[in-house]
Amino acid sequence: MAPDWSFRKNMTPTPYNPFHTAQAQVDAATERLGLERSMRELLRWPMFETQFRLPVRMDNGTMEVFQGYRVRYNAARGPTKGGLRWHPDETLDTVRALACWMTWKCAVLDLPLGGGKGGVTCTPAALSEGEKERLARAYIRAVGHQLSVDRDVPAPDVNTTPQIMAWMMDEFETLVGRHHAGVITGKPLPLGGSRGRSNATSVGGLYVARAVENLLGHKLTGARCAIQGFGNVGGGLAELLHEAGAKVIAVSAVDGAIYNENGLDIPAALKHYARNRQEIGGFEGGDAISNEQLLTCDCDWLFPAALENVIHEQNAADIKAPVVIEMANGPTSTAADRILHERGILVVPDILANAGGVTVSYFEQVQNTYNYYWSLEQVHAELARRMHDAFDAVHAEHQRVPGPMRLAAYMLSVERVAEACRLRGWV
Repeated sequence: MAPDWSFRKNMTPTPYNPFHTAQAQVDAATERLGLERSMRELLRWPMFETQFRLPVRMDNGTMEVFQGYRVRYNAARGPTKGGLRWHPDETLDTVRALACWMTWKCAVLDLPLGGGKGGVTCTPAALSEGEKERLARAYIRAVGHQLSVDRDVPAPDVNTTPQIMAWMMDEFETLVGRHHAGVITGKPLPLGGSRGRSNATSVGGLYVARAVENLLGHKLTGARCAIQGFGNVGGGLAELLHEAGAKVIAVSAVDGAIYNENGLDIPAALKHYARNRQEIGGFEGGDAISNEQLLTCDCDWLFPAALENVIHEQNAADIKAPVVIEMANGPTSTAADRILHERGILVVPDILANAGGVTVSYFEQVQNTYNYYWSLEQVHAELARRMHDAFDAVHAEHQRVPGPMRLAAYMLSVERVAEACRLRGWV
């Protein structure tokens, strides 16, 4: 008989801390691997972190002071790599969690990199272009002494664009007095960016979905897909799934979600979203629903592609999709992970599913170093190989180790980082 999950709906949610979730995921892997106490302690905390204040002159002549962060979680396998988020709710623990996840993401893709992350607590929608440029340059002045292609390399993330990366690169090169394109990735193409970087996370997610389809038999063509998030990752994925013959029945943005059981007109929805300042409300091709309704709608594939903790112990019992592909960082809480696994729902973890972005950022570093640039076909071919190899390795571990696929992915990546730490004599 199926378990009764109704009691969970009335449980009082506990305050969410993404870093506590990240540490719990590491703890589960290190315990299953039987790692020594000193190694466990090393791997559950960042090795380097810094906080700083950024004074920025606003357009009206006043000064505003912003909080900035940079965390280098573990550099045993190579220079740290990770995006820079601008968000009003950015905290040190959020950046720690993202740097932690980036460490395992690079390891599971077998990239010669460690994990890092940065952030600024701000409201980007309230900033003019000039204010964004001054904030970007102030950030580099604060952390520029820590950056280099063999130490720490920032990249774009939530609310940071190729233009912001261009300003940062220019500020860094002004500080050091020479060209140094590889120290910042996610740049515009004329400044050394890589072809295929802008939608790399979405393309990588499609490759993972194809791997699930090929190995596990969940059909993608004609399947009903729900995507929570319609920004760069979610919107790009919706377009790719639509082109692949899937039926995208629901998407969401900051103002809510839309649903059409017969499938949304994704090209039209993307145009509406762009015209309406990244809002989906008012689109006539679907019915308005809430973000919560999207997550629990009747679908074949669910792609959470926004922020952390959207699937939690209060709604995990109501998830109907048999397959969840985590395109966001940390979208599933630890408690929800257990519930979904007990219900037989396959969750492809974020450190595998959304690793296309950092993989192509790594390609950008390589191209910058050699000053030789690849075609889009070369980028996609190498990305496909890396994503499929990583999925196969995680799936093999998943077959060997009882438990969620997340545990298998963590055991694989944590063991790779632990081995590098041992070889260096750190433990």
